[in-house]
Amino acid sequence: MRRDLVKGDLPALVLAVLSRQPLHGYGIAREVKLLSEDALTLKEATLYPALRVLEQDGLIAGKWQPQDKGADRKVYTLTEKGAKEARTRTQELRDYATLIHTVLGKLNPEQTEQKGIGHAQTA
Repeated sequence: MRRDLVKGDLPALVLAVLSRQPLHGYGIAREVKLLSEDALTLKEATLYPALRVLEQDGLIAGKWQPQDKGADRKVYTLTEKGAKEARTRTQELRDYATLIHTVLGKLNPEQTEQKGIGHAQTA
C-alpha cells in the first residue's frame, strides 16, 4: 500500500521529531524514516519548504552550524511555541488515527487487525 503524506501530517511529524532533539534537515528525514521503519520517506522538495514555514511561524528556530568538513548545516530546534504546538498536533493525530481505526474496524474488522504498513513518500 502506498500513500502520500497529507500536508498537515508533515509539520506534525517534524515537530514531533524535533521534540526529541535538535536536528538538521537530513537528520529529520533520516529520523522519520528510521522511526517509521522505512515506511515514510521525506523528499527534500517537501521537507525544506515545510521547515521554512515552521520557522516563519515561530515554531522552530534554525541556526547555522559550521562543519569541519563539507557545507555548514542549519540545525533546527523547537521554540516554546513549537513545543506546545508539537504536543497539540501529536494528540490531534493520535485522536484522528484512533477515529479512523474505529471506523475501519466497523467496516471490515479483519483488515484493521493486520499489522502491515505500506511505504509512503512525500510528494
